[in-house]
Amino acid sequence: MNSSSVKSIPEGMHSITPHLVCTNAAEAIKFYKNAFGAEELMLLPGPDGKLVHACLQIGDSRIMLADTRDECGAKSPKELQGSPVLIHLQVEDVDTVFNQAIEAGATQTMPVMEMFWGDRYGQLEDPFGHRWSVATHVRDLSFEEIQTGMREMFEQNSNS
Repeated sequence: MNSSSVKSIPEGMHSITPHLVCTNAAEAIKFYKNAFGAEELMLLPGPDGKLVHACLQIGDSRIMLADTRDECGAKSPKELQGSPVLIHLQVEDVDTVFNQAIEAGATQTMPVMEMFWGDRYGQLEDPFGHRWSVATHVRDLSFEEIQTGMREMFEQNSNS
């Protein structure tokens, strides 16, 4: 194939794509289908039965998954005792998606509420240790309104 006809960013991909390492990637795929309506695009199981690579579509974005592999240094958040990373999911109806994820086995880490930047927003952790924020934009605000809201939130929290 002529390399000039090859797209450097394949159709459907974006510049940044999360690649999640899971202790049981096949179970994680089932969870993401139930929780977020993920569509399975590709599965590449290795000779040992563990997933070497998977690609899912959630909304207009993709995530990749693989099983843990010590020989590659691929460890899950559970093996690392947590993750500092939040995967942000912007949706049409945060309450429905958030509750669907909880019913599928996620754990709420922050309830859904109205936030100072104009989103209805909550956070959860999936059964595989990955942390997600889920939001629906409900109000357009100026930068000044967002700054004021942030200051008010910090003042309120420091007075609690």
